[in-house]
Amino acid sequence: MLAAAGSSSSGPGGAGGAGPGLGGDGDFLSRYRLVSAKLRRRFLRKPNVAEAAEQFAALARELRAQESLPYAAWCQLAVARCAQSLFHGPAEAAALAEAARLFLRQERDLRQRLGLRGGFGEHVAAAQSCGAFAARLHLERGQPALAAGLCLELAAALRDTGRPARAAAPLQRAAELLAAARLPLEALRCLAERASCLLLGRDYAGALAALTRAQALAGAGLGLGGGGAAPAPGGAFLDVLARCEVSRVLLLLLLQPPPAKLLPEHARTLEQYCWEAPEGGAGPGPGPGGGPGAGGGLPPAASYLPAELFLLLQSAVLACQEKDAEALKALQAELWPLLSAEQNHLLHLVLQEMLSPAGQGL
Repeated sequence: MLAAAGSSSSGPGGAGGAGPGLGGDGDFLSRYRLVSAKLRRRFLRKPNVAEAAEQFAALARELRAQESLPYAAWCQLAVARCAQSLFHGPAEAAALAEAARLFLRQERDLRQRLGLRGGFGEHVAAAQSCGAFAARLHLERGQPALAAGLCLELAAALRDTGRPARAAAPLQRAAELLAAARLPLEALRCLAERASCLLLGRDYAGALAALTRAQALAGAGLGLGGGGAAPAPGGAFLDVLARCEVSRVLLLLLLQPPPAKLLPEHARTLEQYCWEAPEGGAGPGPGPGGGPGAGGGLPPAASYLPAELFLLLQSAVLACQEKDAEALKALQAELWPLLSAEQNHLLHLVLQEMLSPAGQGL
């Protein structure tokens, strides 16, 4: 994997260019080869790998200061190879993470300087390769939180470079690692960011799946079934439940999946907002074999949503069922101050879909 990242076009002659430092490609290559020559095995002499690693690191710092970012990343990959031969896992992971940061910074600078909407892409691929390898090293050392931190850093950089949909995968990986590390609130934050990235990429079905997973994780954090939740974390988890519930209802109204393709957890969610439901808004309780997901083992929405918001959502569901655009317009004005900017955008899309159907259904 190191060789794949190092052989990308971020090296000499790559799309990113070298920058003004060190007299151009020739000077950099001569110094790089000079240090690399110290790693060759000679008769009755062992190469001084530690010294070579220090010199590669010093060359990387010099190149980074001169804005020759692809070359600096290449030197960091050489540092990682030296650390690998010394069986120094933390140093190898740190060098790989720094190389990933430099590749991403080069991609961002290219995008800003040349006005490219998507950049070249090879620097992003190299950064993803380096980041994935560094995260694997952290996992091998039993450090899932550090591995998740690298995934979050990569996701933030991808989002900043105008690739929100591509940030969804590292956010999903970070959520899994944080959940395994027993950090549920951080995992929920990752899932919420993943849903936002998917919404920016217009992947509404993917966003619905991410929010459903987040709601199930929040329900598990509440410790449902054990006689109630602890007071302090309960408030945070209930807040996540409420945000996910509202967004999921709006996404279901936008997607309008046919009954044959409506998943059980989504059906249970919509049942809570039907006027035929029992008084108080609580839908049918979970069955004996009910699996995780919205409605399966979760409290009824009316128990944690504000009463006004619950009734307005109930009316919005009815308006969508009746295809009453005028009623939904009136409800939009009342719901506007109660929703987040993202949720208001979803409600706007629901109304637009009702007025001009575009076939967004599952």
